[in-house]
Amino acid sequence: MTHDLSFWTLQTLNALQLSMLLFLLSIGLTVIFGLMHFVNLAHGALYALGAYIAASVAATAGFWVAIVVAPIGVALVGVVLYGGLIQRMRKSGPMAQVLVTFGLIFALLDLTRIFWGDLALAMATPPALSGQVDLLGVSYPAYRLFIIALGAAILAALALALSRTQVGAMIRAGVDNDAMAACLGINVERLFFVVFCVGCALAGLAGAVAAPLLSVTPGMGLQILIPTLIVIVIGGLGSLKGAIAGSLIYGFVQTFGAVLAPQLASVLIYALLAAVLVIKPVGLFPAKG
Repeated sequence: MTHDLSFWTLQTLNALQLSMLLFLLSIGLTVIFGLMHFVNLAHGALYALGAYIAASVAATAGFWVAIVVAPIGVALVGVVLYGGLIQRMRKSGPMAQVLVTFGLIFALLDLTRIFWGDLALAMATPPALSGQVDLLGVSYPAYRLFIIALGAAILAALALALSRTQVGAMIRAGVDNDAMAACLGINVERLFFVVFCVGCALAGLAGAVAAPLLSVTPGMGLQILIPTLIVIVIGGLGSLKGAIAGSLIYGFVQTFGAVLAPQLASVLIYALLAAVLVIKPVGLFPAKG
């Protein structure tokens, strides 16, 4: 089986699909970490909220409307969280931030149960993406290829925005040295707010595109939180390059580990995480700050 080219193609595509899903979730969180120095453990709960909103909207308005509405809805929740809680907790230190956002996980978990109940929701794949695509001798689901393409498009758009626009320059300056950026006239507080809301929107988008692949349950945010944190630690805080590198490493190690060494699959990624922490504690590609 391992000598078959189609086997390697299939597993590579599976690894890319998982990597791009993790990238959509981790990029918002890593920039929030790097720019705001805020430990937001509730990011996974926002991902689950995006999946619920998408599943509800898709049932009446269709998939394409759902993946637009879900990020907007989660971003609006982010506005409320920032104004009511996050802004006040920014100067309180990492331990207080961890405790508050950890409690926020369960608050959002119970809110989803109140609105949608405990039963799992399903979200149908859109008809245009429900078939199979022949690629390099492999018949692969079109929807999973859509996730890969969407992740690559978001990566390209963010890379262009961060490297070629004035807002991107301000974000990079804020990550490198927020005090100096404020002295240069950059409204760092407004920048924090925009970045936080964009990060929430990306979490909502990740939940929306994951909903047709997974059962939408209240606990799905907790399930994705640990992989996301591993991606951020391996890649490095505040860095687009770190987010995509960490996502690809996690996706390929997890996918190929599960098929080539299933007895070690649950250990490999944690062993890699430990090695990175020992050799390069700041991650592979951290932001300069």
